[in-house]
Amino acid sequence: MEHPENDPKYSGLMVNKGISRPPSVNPYMKKPLRSSTLSVTEYVDGILSGDRVILSRAVTLVESSRPEHQDMAQAIIEKCLPYAGNSIRVGITGVPGAGKSTSIDAFGIHLLKNGHKLAVLAIDPSSERSKGSILGDKTRMEKLSREHDAFIRPSPSAGSLGGVARKTRESIILCEAAGFDYLFVETVGVGQSETAVHSMVDFFLLIQLAGTGDELQGIKRGIMEMADGIVINKADGDNIDKAKMAQRQLKNALHLYPVPESGWIPEVLTYSGFYDIGIDEVWDMVHRYVDFVKLNGYFDRKRKEQAKFWMFESINEQLRNGFYRDPEIAKLLSDLEKEVLCDRKSSFVAAKEALDRYYQRKK
Repeated sequence: MEHPENDPKYSGLMVNKGISRPPSVNPYMKKPLRSSTLSVTEYVDGILSGDRVILSRAVTLVESSRPEHQDMAQAIIEKCLPYAGNSIRVGITGVPGAGKSTSIDAFGIHLLKNGHKLAVLAIDPSSERSKGSILGDKTRMEKLSREHDAFIRPSPSAGSLGGVARKTRESIILCEAAGFDYLFVETVGVGQSETAVHSMVDFFLLIQLAGTGDELQGIKRGIMEMADGIVINKADGDNIDKAKMAQRQLKNALHLYPVPESGWIPEVLTYSGFYDIGIDEVWDMVHRYVDFVKLNGYFDRKRKEQAKFWMFESINEQLRNGFYRDPEIAKLLSDLEKEVLCDRKSSFVAAKEALDRYYQRKK
């Protein structure tokens, strides 16, 4: 189109037409990398065919808070559900610095060498101040990030319970439908994230360190009762003896706890994720556990309990969102907040008044 600036009334001004668009450097690139919005059927077909680009876009839809994205995401999940459930889900937790990402790199390569496909859902903590996340877990999984049969998806915790991404459960279904037969869910290693991850995995692995003066701190009732297996990382070099000592202490601690509902007695092993020492033993333990709980029926029973748990969690989330997104309630909360700050009304009375107003409007 001719530029209007070239009109004769604009003396001394001339705009060139420019050059035509040059051909693509890549002769195989026939269309843009990202096409227009896909339909639900196109998403599902792409996921079932193992297209990792479409899988990534579907997970993005799942994580989106926009209502139109959520409607489409739920439709995709519903169609993928019959193809899900055929994987081993492993939750991996440990204090920051325990070597979770390095261990996942080593564990993942071990599984790929044995003909498996692995999806890693790495939960990255979101800043309480900026609300942002680094999402840099791939940089610590150097070997795994280069493998075709591995899918690594860092997700922001977005302030959800214990740092677990709000939509990790749905992402698991999509990854399973895409053909990944092993799934790792890495927690941020703080707060209540372990509880939430435990409610969506089959095997819960706790990574501990030795030689840091933290052996007694590691013997905590809550996390120890959830763990199906405990591994002492960095058992190499001069640290081997300390790792063995920590192993003995943790084994003794486990005798203080009642037998888990699964009937499985958690094992304590040592290994080195950096030097790939003891990786086979760790996965032998995981496979023994899976065979054990499938045989006694606990595997299927636990998955059904988890599905029920997440149904109620979804209800709680929808109720919470419906309350805070109500325009009238938002205005009322602002007024009540001022009264609470001025000591004219207690926090509990203000909360009850807001809820009463909300329930009255819903009648």
